[in-house]
Amino acid sequence: MNDRTGACALCGRPFGRRIEWHHLVPKSQGGRETVPLHPICHRTIHATAGNKQLARLYPTLEALSKTSEIARFLKWIADKPPDFHAPTRKGR
Repeated sequence: MNDRTGACALCGRPFGRRIEWHHLVPKSQGGRETVPLHPICHRTIHATAGNKQLARLYPTLEALSKTSEIARFLKWIADKPPDFHAPTRKGR
């Protein structure tokens, strides 16, 4: 999907200037399927869980969205503009 009129697979907001592609199951863990994300959404996913956790515990965006960290992020990002950027902090 190279459609810039689409929406982020994680937060559902429309895309701005940049789109990044996220492997639902990391390539290092044998994943091939990718989904389009905002850069801030992509960075938040990787700050929240490591590759092994993503492959084993969160192989879908639905499973990932149910984590407290991602659920809190999704509420916070919901009203931000498409090209919004902020520093991403590692999870605890």
